[in-house]
Amino acid sequence: MNEHKNPWKLLSKKNVYDNAWINVQEHQVINPSGGQGIYGKVSFKNKAIGIIPIDTAGNTWLVGQYRYTLDEYSWEIPMGGGPVEIDILESAKRELKEETGLTAKNWQQIMRIHTSNSVTDEEGFVFLAQELTSGDTEFDETEDLLIKKLPFQEALEMVMESKITDSLSVAGILKVARLLNL
Repeated sequence: MNEHKNPWKLLSKKNVYDNAWINVQEHQVINPSGGQGIYGKVSFKNKAIGIIPIDTAGNTWLVGQYRYTLDEYSWEIPMGGGPVEIDILESAKRELKEETGLTAKNWQQIMRIHTSNSVTDEEGFVFLAQELTSGDTEFDETEDLLIKKLPFQEALEMVMESKITDSLSVAGILKVARLLNL
């Protein structure tokens, strides 16, 4: 049972934008201080799914791509959207294969995360994938990706030097480093 009561009061809400990936609502609210205001809420139509593949030599794979919303290039763990009606592990397996060509025998969900809970209800999951087999990639039509195989320790250093800034990637890499004592 949640012991914390919601201090916000919803007066009304309306959809202001909708596409295949997101829905944006405008909420008229009474805030915790008693003032009336507007709150915007972005709801994603997919779960955020990230995968950290680790081979027996301690290597991992990163995916590089230009992120339109940031107007910059981004190195990230393999990731993508998992439709809410599909099991998150099945989505993780699909994304790893699409983006790296890898399949894995051993899967472990290591994290559930809210990506930016001040504006969105997006829920993310990160998996550790081990016992890897190489294969061919199957990129989506919107993807122009570079794939980099590197020692996990280098990926961890990229996080520590802010060369990796994606929230799922940062959180997942730090968690794997802690779990595996790397």
